[in-house]
Amino acid sequence: MRPAEPSDLPLLGGVEAAADQLFIDRFQPETWDQPATGEWRAAQPGFLLVAGRPPVGIANVLVEVGSAHLEMLAVHPDHGRRGIGTALLEACCAAAAAGGHEELTLTTFANVPWNAPYYLRLGFAVVEEPTGVLARHLEHEQLLERYDARVGMVRRLGR
Repeated sequence: MRPAEPSDLPLLGGVEAAADQLFIDRFQPETWDQPATGEWRAAQPGFLLVAGRPPVGIANVLVEVGSAHLEMLAVHPDHGRRGIGTALLEACCAAAAAGGHEELTLTTFANVPWNAPYYLRLGFAVVEEPTGVLARHLEHEQLLERYDARVGMVRRLGR
């Protein structure tokens, strides 16, 4: 796991698009948003980690209003089920803790096996009444509720 480099950025949208295909196959939506570019993600406050060279996994953590929020975690399906997502997630937790954050939050689908159930196994807990940044992210993602319930989750970080 490593910080994304400028040469990685043009490749990251392709990794995310390939991972999104799993959602498209599951939900059969009429339309699905195109992934953000690596350049856009790198310009956001926070950090961008990748796995592999060239990248086969990506994790984007936003740092906003003093909180660390996992905006996106994606692994190319050709490289799935090998622990890459878990390693990226653990690297995000370590980096957030090193940055002085006591927790990492995220929003995800409640009933998709590689979403909330996966994060529960990795130490995250559902936040029953989200507030602050987490509530704002859930509100922003409200349209995704048409596919499956969305939940906010948190993992406390050791220091």
